[in-house]
Amino acid sequence: MTLAVTDRRRFLAATSSAFAALLASGAMLRGSGALAGGGASGLSYGPLLPDPAGLLDLPQGFSYRVISRLGDAMDDGGTVPDHADGMGCFALPGGEIALVRNHELTQRHDAGGPIARGFGTHNGHFVAGGTTTLVLDPATLAVKRQFRTLGGTIRNCSGGVTPWGSWLTCEEAPTGPGQKYGDGLARNHGWVFEVPAQATGLVDPVPLTAMGRFNHEAACVDPVTGMVYLTEDRDDGVFYRFIPAVPGDLAKGGRLQAMVIDGLPDTRNWQSTAMARRQFYPVRWIDLDEVEAPKDDLRLRAAAAGAALIARGEGLHMGTDDLYICATSGGAKQLGQILRLVPGRGTGPCRVELFFESDSPEQFNFGDNLTVAPNGHLVVCEDQYTDEVNNYLRGITPAGTAYPLARLHAQTELAGACFSPDGQTLFVNAYSPTRTLAINGPWERLA
Repeated sequence: MTLAVTDRRRFLAATSSAFAALLASGAMLRGSGALAGGGASGLSYGPLLPDPAGLLDLPQGFSYRVISRLGDAMDDGGTVPDHADGMGCFALPGGEIALVRNHELTQRHDAGGPIARGFGTHNGHFVAGGTTTLVLDPATLAVKRQFRTLGGTIRNCSGGVTPWGSWLTCEEAPTGPGQKYGDGLARNHGWVFEVPAQATGLVDPVPLTAMGRFNHEAACVDPVTGMVYLTEDRDDGVFYRFIPAVPGDLAKGGRLQAMVIDGLPDTRNWQSTAMARRQFYPVRWIDLDEVEAPKDDLRLRAAAAGAALIARGEGLHMGTDDLYICATSGGAKQLGQILRLVPGRGTGPCRVELFFESDSPEQFNFGDNLTVAPNGHLVVCEDQYTDEVNNYLRGITPAGTAYPLARLHAQTELAGACFSPDGQTLFVNAYSPTRTLAINGPWERLA
């Protein structure tokens, strides 16, 4: 797959200018990042009001609409597949909005119709996972067209947007022929793929193998350096960064590294509160080899070399000067943590803190996908499954206070939260059956 040359050139020029300015000024990172100025502790949008339709409770003044759902007819002859997960939002030329949406499907699932071409097959048919793209009218948010843009992949869980206008979609499935769950598969899976937001149909499925083969979850790109950060959804996972040989052209390869926190080999706080809250720890990075990992042992080799353990790294989002990592089962209560990384640029130090750790299910329960709202608060999708599922969208203030932003009345998770380019609409998925929602309201108002 080839991205537009002009898009890449713009990104490379912007990256060079931003990085040069940072070095010339000798500026230290502020450390408060996107959450600076977002408000004081205790702020929220007020209590949630019952939804007459019984789907999503929201605060006073907020509303939602379902813009796409499982089984809707698509413009390529297929229908909207199930298991809608991570998602990115993009401004298109001409003013339209694109949503690129993951579908966490395996070889056992329905693809919503035949897939004309894709990455891998199962018993001779392309695997059902991949992405669909929705093109929206910016004024009405009506879907103008929707179609499949990637096929033949497995368990496209989350991913991340790039500064040059594409979606990195990640396979949470390091499997293949002769491996666990790999019967009938023709190729190894467990890769990152790139889907341009301007794609009008199925793209070339090129695995970005230099970014490693593991249980991928999410990705984000530092717009200053072009480095890509990657989470791994495993109880004993680690945190990765990819240094591209050519920023903005990930297919050209690069180096994969793992995060080391000297003196703190385990951030999970399961056995003891080794990682204190709101305290910065210096970070360094180690190079990894054999990153295509046919034995799915990349994290094990990284940890043996000193990489810090992360409890199910899932959601990941780049703020202004920092990025946020959701560790779904981290913490003393194993209800979830959020780490904040300040990614040393130039001469600046790289450091990490435990920004948030949940103390009760009512406060925060198994956070997954996350994003940074225009007002600087975090918006986190919960992903917990119990007899009575009550998954929430949680807001988190700059002071680290969690509050309910929305409550889903469905036996499924919330996923893919992302804001429209103007910051007025929050898009989010109900995982299964697929429903993509657009939420509007007085985002600037805090109670």
